[in-house]
Amino acid sequence: MALSIGIVGLPNVGKSTLFNALTKAQNAQAANYPFCTIEPNKAIVAVPDKRLKDLSAIVNPQNIQNAVVEFTDIAGLVKGASKGEGLGNQFLSHIRETSAIVHVVRCFEDDNIVHVSGSINPVGDIEVINTELILADIQMLEKRIERLEKSAKGDKKQQPLLDKAKAILEFLNQGKPASLFPEQDEAFEELKKESGLITLKPVIFAANVDDSDIASDNAHVLAVKKYAEGHNARVVKVCAKIEEEMSSMSDDERLEFLVSMGSDGES
Repeated sequence: MALSIGIVGLPNVGKSTLFNALTKAQNAQAANYPFCTIEPNKAIVAVPDKRLKDLSAIVNPQNIQNAVVEFTDIAGLVKGASKGEGLGNQFLSHIRETSAIVHVVRCFEDDNIVHVSGSINPVGDIEVINTELILADIQMLEKRIERLEKSAKGDKKQQPLLDKAKAILEFLNQGKPASLFPEQDEAFEELKKESGLITLKPVIFAANVDDSDIASDNAHVLAVKKYAEGHNARVVKVCAKIEEEMSSMSDDERLEFLVSMGSDGES
């Protein structure tokens, strides 16, 4: 099965632009208003690996099959998504189907691009999304507990799973993602396989900056990095607009462009 990545975030943070850059598909609409993406955009991308060329010269296979990644550009989530705001329930179901999450966070100032809350606050934006994911997981786990309570009456082996599910539910109700749950034992791993909890998925925060902040971290990026340290997440700084522009370039054009931007061309 291919690795599947869901790209999430508030509206107008650069999700579709980043999707286009990653997939070179140019099929995700990017516009300056909320919910310009309704149905998720999907693309399967081959992972470049120079070693395959060397190996094929030795083995001489009939064909070469690169590893692939499936990217899904999921429409912008808003406060209340877990209760259906902004078609949130539909969007959350798409996230459940992915293996990992790239959470795009707006870390640039631009008065011409609307922000749904009216001001740039990356950590606040992250917490809006995380709260909705936690609420969605609470709903999912409550249903799972109902089923476990029934099955535990006739099968005592189900009791440890029921106890663990209740403990995780209490943890979620404290506003904490399931990935930070401290008692990740055998019962936890079994629930992890069956529950489909969104907040258990690995997360990378994509701090989307403008071209003036590529060389150094602005205050918004630093705030995202500090937040990520306490949530078992990684941060990658990107300028989605520039990446999208480069996605249609040849390798030589890309190198020339990077050099003109002050890069050594190796990034």
